Amino acid sequence: MKQTSVIKVVAGLGNPGSEYAGTRHNAGFEIIDRLIAALPGEYMQSSKFNAELYEGRFRSRIMRLIKPMTYMNLSGKAIGALMRKFDIRPEELLVVYDEVDLPLGRIRIRRGGGSAGHRGVESIISETGSDKFARIRVGISSGGRCQVDHVLGKFDQEETAVFDKVSEAAVEAAIMCIARDVNMAMNSFNGLDLTIKEESDKEFEKSNKED
Repeated sequence: MKQTSVIKVVAGLGNPGSEYAGTRHNAGFEIIDRLIAALPGEYMQSSKFNAELYEGRFRSRIMRLIKPMTYMNLSGKAIGALMRKFDIRPEELLVVYDEVDLPLGRIRIRRGGGSAGHRGVESIISETGSDKFARIRVGISSGGRCQVDHVLGKFDQEETAVFDKVSEAAVEAAIMCIARDVNMAMNSFNGLDLTIKEESDKEFEKSNKED
């Protein structure tokens, strides 16, 4: 059986600056923040490689989490610099980012593949010379609206409730990728629709009121 690579770096993609905080395009940043809080031990923050870098230990190995401060289109410059510094292979990288071609409530995990037009992913492929890294794509749904306005807009109240569930699932998926295996995370999370439970809860509440 082919041995899978151990994840040593998790990168979340987004744009720096308060005007972008909480936007759909910053889903990767949000999930990195939640992942840092969920991981055991302490992660020390520093500003290196034109990024926010968090370093700690996970199961006796060094784990690094990075939020590039280069703006989305140049994400690969920060990530590539870190990987070259620490001799990290593309197969040891996990990238978390938003995906307009997935509906809100879904995540998709895969190892390798093209960018599907995502500028941040394009930048990583260009800077590392490889598309072999693992990724967690977080659905934000285009909703038939202008794509630029949509990705740079913020979730409404109902969407925020769904995104909270998605973020929790993405953190669990990232930890499974780190602790176990990317393929295991794919099998566990790629089929989930995190909007279904919410609709079931509404029906349950409705039936209780009718009773």
